[in-house]
Amino acid sequence: MDTTEAQAEIEELWTRRNELSPADEDAKAVVHHVINLLDTGQVRVAEVAGSDSGSDIAGSDIAVNEWLKYTILLLFRLSAMETTELGPFEFADKIPLKSNYQQHGVRVVPGASARWGSYQAPGVVMMPSYVNIGAYVGENTMVDTWATVGSCAQIGSNVHLSGGVGIGGVLEPPQAVPVVVGDDCLIGSRCIVADGARVGNGVVLGAGCILTSSIPVIDTETGEELSRGVVPSWCVAVSGSRSRKFAGGEFGLPAVLVIKRIPEGERHDKSALNDILRDHGVAT
Repeated sequence: MDTTEAQAEIEELWTRRNELSPADEDAKAVVHHVINLLDTGQVRVAEVAGSDSGSDIAGSDIAVNEWLKYTILLLFRLSAMETTELGPFEFADKIPLKSNYQQHGVRVVPGASARWGSYQAPGVVMMPSYVNIGAYVGENTMVDTWATVGSCAQIGSNVHLSGGVGIGGVLEPPQAVPVVVGDDCLIGSRCIVADGARVGNGVVLGAGCILTSSIPVIDTETGEELSRGVVPSWCVAVSGSRSRKFAGGEFGLPAVLVIKRIPEGERHDKSALNDILRDHGVAT
C-alpha cells in the first residue's frame, strides 16, 4: 500500500470512527501499517512546508499531516488495554513500547522508554526519559535524564534536550501545529517548550525557559518583540520578563529574551557559550 492509498483509507476510516472497535481487524491492519511508517521515520506528522529538511525552522511555515494524527487517534480506538511485563515492571496500556533499538543504531539507557509510532534516528541517545507516539527525534540527538518528548513533537538532528526538559505534545485538534525544534539546538535544563512553540536551528535556550505560542520573544539589543512563541535561528535566548500594569500594580509577565546572535557553528563552542550565559547569570 503506497502512502496516497494509505491516506485515503485512513481518512475514510476517520469519517466512521465512532463505529470502530478493537474487533475491526481490517481497520487495524491499515492503521498498524501507517503507525509502522511513523515508527520507522518514513512519514512525519509535521515538516517544513514546501522546503528541504535543512530549511530554517523558525522562518518557514510548518505543514501538519492531519491524516497521520487521525491514524494515531484511530489506533487508540482500535486498541484494547493489555498488560505488559518487563522484568520487575508492569505496564497497562493500549500502545506497546518500541523495541529493537540496537539494530537501528539507537542507545537506550535503562529507565528510558518510547512508544511504538515514535521515531528515533541513528545516533539518538535516550537517558532515562520518555518519547511519546508520533514524535520524531533526529540523528545524534540526546534526550537527557527525565526529559520528555510529547506526542507528535518534531526534534531535529544534533540536539541536546537537557535534564528535565519538557517538550509538549499535541494530538487534538488534528490541525494543531506540534512543537518543532530545529537542528543543532541546546535546550537547557528544565525548559518547557509547548503549545506549538518553535525553536530555530542552532538555538541555545538557557535553563528554565518557558516557551509557548503566547510567550513574546524579545530582542534585547532593540527591545523589539520578534514573535510570539518562535525563537529565531542561531541565537542565545534566556528566560526574562516584561512589565505590565494591572489594577493591583505593575507585574512582570514571562518572556524569552534573545541576548546574542551567534554565527552558524558557534553553538558547539561550549567555552564561548558558557561565557555568554555566565555574563547574564544563566546556565544550560
